[in-house]
Amino acid sequence: MTKSGGTFDHGASRRRLVQLAAVSSAAAAGAVASGPAHAQAPTSTLARVRAAGRMRVAALVGEPPYFVKSVATGEWSGACVEMAKDIAKILDVKLEYVDSTYGNSVIQLQTDKVDIAMSLTPTPARALSINFSRPYFLHGYGLVAPPSWSVSSWSDINKPTVKIAVDLGSTQEMAARRFAPKASITAFATRDEVMLALQTKRVDCAVFAVLLGMTAVKKNPNIGKFFMLTNPVIGLPACLAMPREDNLDFRNFLDVWVEYNRGIGQITEWLTNGMKLAGVDPEDIPPDVRL
Repeated sequence: MTKSGGTFDHGASRRRLVQLAAVSSAAAAGAVASGPAHAQAPTSTLARVRAAGRMRVAALVGEPPYFVKSVATGEWSGACVEMAKDIAKILDVKLEYVDSTYGNSVIQLQTDKVDIAMSLTPTPARALSINFSRPYFLHGYGLVAPPSWSVSSWSDINKPTVKIAVDLGSTQEMAARRFAPKASITAFATRDEVMLALQTKRVDCAVFAVLLGMTAVKKNPNIGKFFMLTNPVIGLPACLAMPREDNLDFRNFLDVWVEYNRGIGQITEWLTNGMKLAGVDPEDIPPDVRL
């Protein structure tokens, strides 16, 4: 939310967050107060979350910087965990983490297994079945390749002699097939298989969303070096996702939440701290990558 002069109005956005949450709280309380004989189910995901006192989050196992689960304690950390905690605090509800993957989180939203997914790229196909907030981050894309390579644009890898790995059904695959259609592209079922293909030299390189590529190289330097790809620079949005429904209270609330936290730089801080969990310090982040 901006003032007429173009500056960000933090106070107005925070008031809007409180107003949206209060409306949902009143609706949920009214449904409960009407008594068992006349009680009606809350009419939106936001109202149901407030009435239940919990928000179920699709937690992506092993996906730093977004989600990291401690093997020793079972505790969750990461950028998206901090986002979920902040949303839950505003709504005054507890968090419940449900193990998930990018693909499974869409199904879990459709089947009432979770209330929110924290890091999904909206596509036209997905928009037919679930709702999305405004973007909180734009993914750039790059390449993990041998350090001896000199790569800066998609045209550098758009050649039949270049063997590229991607994970099946991902935005990485979509970007590679769109901007390097002449290359030999192999889609692997999981990202672990992509990493193995790099290690065993079955492929020359792999396309990664920028945060995932940087964390992958930091975790296993033997797979290569991360290069940003430009010409064109791709920016696909990362959004919060929620069940598709006619009542847009939850989406409206999350839109204001995103706008507010982007405006004050909080989401950038959460993403930066999440990268640190994967061993990527601020100075490791290329200057053309904006969190």
